[in-house]
Amino acid sequence: MSDYKINTKCVQGGYQPENGGPRQIPIIQSTTFKYNTSEDMGKLFDLEASGYFYSRLQNPTCDYVAAKIAEMEGGTAGMLTSSGQAANFFSLFNICEAGSHIVSSSAIYGGTFNLISVTMAKMGIEATFVSPDASEEELHAAFKDNTRAMFGETIANPALTVLDIEKFAKVAHAHGVPLIVDNTFPTPVNCRPIEWGADIVTHSTTKYMDGHGSAVGGAIVDSGNFDWLAHADKYPGLCTPDESYHGIVYAEKFGQGGAFITKCVSQLMRDLGTVQSPQSAFYLNLGLESLHVRMPRHVENGQAVAEFLQKQPQVKHVSYSGLPGDPYYDIAKKYMPDGGCGVVSFELKGGRAAAETFMKNLKLAAIETHVADARTCCLNPATSTHRQMNEEQLAAAGIPAGLVRMSCGLEDKEDLIADLRQALEAIG
Repeated sequence: MSDYKINTKCVQGGYQPENGGPRQIPIIQSTTFKYNTSEDMGKLFDLEASGYFYSRLQNPTCDYVAAKIAEMEGGTAGMLTSSGQAANFFSLFNICEAGSHIVSSSAIYGGTFNLISVTMAKMGIEATFVSPDASEEELHAAFKDNTRAMFGETIANPALTVLDIEKFAKVAHAHGVPLIVDNTFPTPVNCRPIEWGADIVTHSTTKYMDGHGSAVGGAIVDSGNFDWLAHADKYPGLCTPDESYHGIVYAEKFGQGGAFITKCVSQLMRDLGTVQSPQSAFYLNLGLESLHVRMPRHVENGQAVAEFLQKQPQVKHVSYSGLPGDPYYDIAKKYMPDGGCGVVSFELKGGRAAAETFMKNLKLAAIETHVADARTCCLNPATSTHRQMNEEQLAAAGIPAGLVRMSCGLEDKEDLIADLRQALEAIG
């Protein structure tokens, strides 16, 4: 499918039915798989043959969908995980160990920030966080001899900053480490980080890829471009024998295009088991088939809502990279000429009280912790996820009390604007 456009890959990538086979991806709802001889199964355990023996590691339904996402991103191999958090953890832990160091953009999803700064720190993996707007010199200064990965989000959740992928990739490669990019918000329909130098791409498939709030999931895609053997001293897990698999050297046996994902499945999925269920993968594939149709509508609605909000007297500030004058307008046009996503952040002048009144009066937009769904949803951190903080604490955390994050769905944009208008009028 490599010669086809992204629209076609969304619909038909990853799975080609055999003569007389099911047209839709089959749901292989089985934990185990039968073999005629122990020798046949032994080849699987030795990684000498491809196939399936236990769905905690791999399942055909999941692999079909992972292959589609890999094709959409322009990668060589992919895998599904139980969540986006699992995908980000696996992508980092696959090449890091106790004593390693990570350089990460500071503008990333709060859960991922905590994963890197707290949980992985307990595992002996330290991190340095840098501004997504840092200069090349500042990025270089963050690297250490034990740095093993660089991480960022294409469009940060919920800050909506836009990562300069080429700059981050250039610096990462100068230090002989891969750049890992979470591409959840724009999806490969609007941005393909591998084309700009990223080496590994991750997704929370729970968001736009699923698009309907049906199933939690994640995905990892390897570009196949990073030469692990050229930096063998940094990546012994990929470049020295794995005694738990009879001394296999992944980078030698599976090459640049297959080593990273094979190790991730064979070691991490085997031991940690954060597998996506076949049923969830089936739901995800249904979402992927319409992703190329849905994303332009999300962007259209996000742009319309951002432009409307920018003109309202109750609104102090709007963050949306599609707005001329936004700090990320130019870089967004470079990486995402067709638009980024449908998520808009804005700050109300009246702080917590104004936000509470605004949220209470919404009729069409639902109050949810979710984003990137077919249905529009809103969240005010000060009155929900961060309600334990006072005004000063919120300000120190960079989350104004009047901040609202709105994820524009697929409804008519005029209806969304009308709902916003009446909720803003209720503030007075």
